[in-house]
Amino acid sequence: MGASASMEQTVSPEQRELESLAASTGALPLLQKSFSKLSDPQTNTISIQSLQQCFYLSYEDSVCESPQKLESFPRLMNHLGSSVVDLFFISEKGGINWLGFLRGYVKCCGRMSTSMSLNVLLRMFAMAMKKLGLSTKLEFESDESDCKINGSLLPTDVLLLLWMCWAMLWNVRTLKISRSKEKLFLPDINHLVLSAVVSCADVSSSLDVWDCDILGLDVQLPVGKFLAWALTTTPTLSDCLTQFVQGRLQSSVNAEDESGSSESISGDISSKASQTLLLTHGRAWAISLASRNTISEEILKTCFAGDIVGTNENLLYRSSAHGKGLNRFWSNVEGYHGPLLILISASSEDSHQDSSNARKWTIGVLTQQGFENRDSFYGSSGNLYAISPIFHVYSSSGKEKNFVYSHLHPTGRVYESHPKPVGIAFGGTTANERVFIDEDFAKITVRHHAMDKTYQPGSLIPNQGFLPVEASIAEVEVWGLGGRTAKEVQTSYKKREELFTEQRRKVDLKTFASWDDSPEKMMMDMMADPNRVEREDR
Repeated sequence: MGASASMEQTVSPEQRELESLAASTGALPLLQKSFSKLSDPQTNTISIQSLQQCFYLSYEDSVCESPQKLESFPRLMNHLGSSVVDLFFISEKGGINWLGFLRGYVKCCGRMSTSMSLNVLLRMFAMAMKKLGLSTKLEFESDESDCKINGSLLPTDVLLLLWMCWAMLWNVRTLKISRSKEKLFLPDINHLVLSAVVSCADVSSSLDVWDCDILGLDVQLPVGKFLAWALTTTPTLSDCLTQFVQGRLQSSVNAEDESGSSESISGDISSKASQTLLLTHGRAWAISLASRNTISEEILKTCFAGDIVGTNENLLYRSSAHGKGLNRFWSNVEGYHGPLLILISASSEDSHQDSSNARKWTIGVLTQQGFENRDSFYGSSGNLYAISPIFHVYSSSGKEKNFVYSHLHPTGRVYESHPKPVGIAFGGTTANERVFIDEDFAKITVRHHAMDKTYQPGSLIPNQGFLPVEASIAEVEVWGLGGRTAKEVQTSYKKREELFTEQRRKVDLKTFASWDDSPEKMMMDMMADPNRVEREDR
């Protein structure tokens, strides 16, 4: 093993520094075990071929959720492993020694800024494209991770890059051991590609984002603008490379223990039932890429069936299944004290188009806590999402805290001169909410971001003007992201409420002093002679 062999001689300052950098990522024990498995005991080095085979990723067949499919993508995956090795690991004297192994890992997956890790990802993508024989317009000024990158990307390049990151994540999360004949599921991520195109390229205002052929777009995305977009919209995109490298090294360590066990631990992720949900695999992945906390992991569980027990256990409410309306919504989410993801699908007319055809769109809200029945705004943090047809993220602005508003009809008959609106809202102020859903879940109103100081500015709907947009709600989904603990707490709460309700329904006759005081006697007397007047004893 590299560590034991290095102890036999004086540890150099470079080795001590590299081991310290690797330990800061928590991967030093993994690196020691994988080096011991992959290296030749006689030379104490890893051959280039062995390391390339460790990172080799190939899929002969794939299931694509999107109608748009690139024939070059499977061949691009064939060059992924060799690109990782050639770019980061340098062979010396017939192989890669312990220092070279550490140096390569630190260059690839060491602790660095998000911008530097995105540079590393683009460098690896460019090398894989070059090995495939496809040219890119990316130019790197040096071999350093923080070097300046010039050039541009095409929409097809962005699609290939995002799918490459998804494939790396898919491989390490769904399979025990990678095999060349396993199927790869590719989600529909057109909303992410369109987000990059609209944010980075000079596109015409006549671009129809609802009916857009991404592969046919002939626009250039300057790499500087693309990196700025990635930093704000998909800041964890480069983590896919880190998880892939660590996962493949872990597979090399477990290869002997799991030999002959190559079955997939994931379910039928490409089933048609999952596609009917608003939270598709592509949308869930896009939302997870925008988060850097434990919520991201919970969202990813909806992408990979092997991470959860049962089907859609995090789905708390779905209007088409549980019924529309605030009361039905409340009966399913009440008692859940954890982060929630709310998705709303609606359709409205495009005021910028001459056609009167309704345009379908989807927006989302991420709250850090459960819902409360209050007549004022509350909450500590949250995000708004434009999900379809274009993906955008609007996090907290830090100016106000009007994150959530959820108000039901008062239980008592109390007169209110100025009754508060009944419904659910996010951002803005009372009567000027940025997003408002009525109590029947029939209409949703989306206002301009100028009315809101809680969330960052931006359009939730394509071609959204200054005037409020009223739309018909097609579907509402609520996903619990608080983990198993939050779900168990809600289950206990519901059981306790059902017990209290059942107790209130029962009438104990022993609490009445006599038959004359019982409610049954009063009802029978009223039925016998309803006009009889009885004087109360005083």
